[in-house]
Amino acid sequence: MRKGVMAIVGRANVGKSTIFNRIVGERISIVEDVPGVTRDRIYADASWLTREFRVIDTGGIEIEDASFTEQIKMQAEIAIEEADVILFVVNGREGITKEDEFVARMLQKSRKPVVLAVNKIDDQAYKDNIYDFYSLGVGNPIAVSGSHGIGIGDVLDEVIQLMPDTEEEYDEDEIRFSIIGRPNVGKSSLTNALLGEERVIVSDIEGTTRDAIDTAFVKDEQKYRVVDTAGMRKKGKIYENVEKYSILRALSAVEKSDVVLVVVDGAQGIIEQDKHVAGYAHEAGKAVILIVNKWDLVQKDEKTMQNMEKELREQFKYLDYAPIIFVSAKEHKRVGLLFPMIQEVYANNRKRVTTSVLNDVLIDAQAMNPTTTFNGGRLKIYYANQVSICPPTFILFTNDPMYLHFSYKRYLENRLRESFGFEGTPIHIIARKRD
Repeated sequence: MRKGVMAIVGRANVGKSTIFNRIVGERISIVEDVPGVTRDRIYADASWLTREFRVIDTGGIEIEDASFTEQIKMQAEIAIEEADVILFVVNGREGITKEDEFVARMLQKSRKPVVLAVNKIDDQAYKDNIYDFYSLGVGNPIAVSGSHGIGIGDVLDEVIQLMPDTEEEYDEDEIRFSIIGRPNVGKSSLTNALLGEERVIVSDIEGTTRDAIDTAFVKDEQKYRVVDTAGMRKKGKIYENVEKYSILRALSAVEKSDVVLVVVDGAQGIIEQDKHVAGYAHEAGKAVILIVNKWDLVQKDEKTMQNMEKELREQFKYLDYAPIIFVSAKEHKRVGLLFPMIQEVYANNRKRVTTSVLNDVLIDAQAMNPTTTFNGGRLKIYYANQVSICPPTFILFTNDPMYLHFSYKRYLENRLRESFGFEGTPIHIIARKRD
């Protein structure tokens, strides 16, 4: 199921970021009692009543010609356009302002469902103020206090009710893969090379691809669907407001993919943003392939590829399970090797291990390397079971999970990989106390 999207909008200094942090359960947005602190949209995942959704925090919309005002307004417009539900936040202590009326008109034009939250009602003396906000014409006002959490549950009940059904049709015979990476690493060229046609625009100008484009095709009797995402750019270096939203679209593409191809620029080398981009796929538990593109532009000797692979393993330590392939999308070199690799990591991400064989491997692992004392006790693993796939997830039933040292957990993961493969997919190991 695709996650629904809720955008939080309103004028400056009404408490949008405080409500955002309250909903997502952590302090992601900077909260400061100064107008205009939140300038870029900030994204986070949240859940309510078992429903997961994505939240966008936006900068405050102002009418006056102040610094960043026009950019903030345009960002909010994009968030409104792409959201399924809008949470419109106003300040219950200050009453309606001309900025509130301006935002209300924007929302009426959008024809999107709106939930009106009257914030800073943490004192009964202000309770009656909410009735004034009916005149905005965007729905029934709900009294809330972002600082104290009052009324947030009522707001989320309303949001979930208005969130559309986002169930997507899924062909079980089809392998879905997305191509992600920072701008200008050759994602569109790679898409065209895989498809064997000029499906997407290819340009040397950063940020050419702004939309995620789904394309279904068949290769060697196997169905595929590829999503070419807009390039992800570090927040502090995103200048075009449209491009900023491409991050959320790329996250959505990763979310609905089976396999994620993380592309880096072999000619330019690895930069910090590459690791940031790859982290999205790893955290989502997807099968991953690391692709070094533009290999035709690299001056090579007999050790160049080996040195590059060593650097990749050093920089992407959390992706040590991901296979690495060097390609030139422009010259269509080695691109054909990707298809069998995609099939392999796809299968590994869905691999199931029988309980008896799994426990035999763990018994052998403990015999070869017994547990040691940690946190005041010594770990005993009674038995294990695989509970899910995508990614493969294993439960260890123990005397006490606190006794499991991270290095021993890493050792067990390595033994599972040696025994069952799992190349290209993360695996999760969870320790629980046996009842």
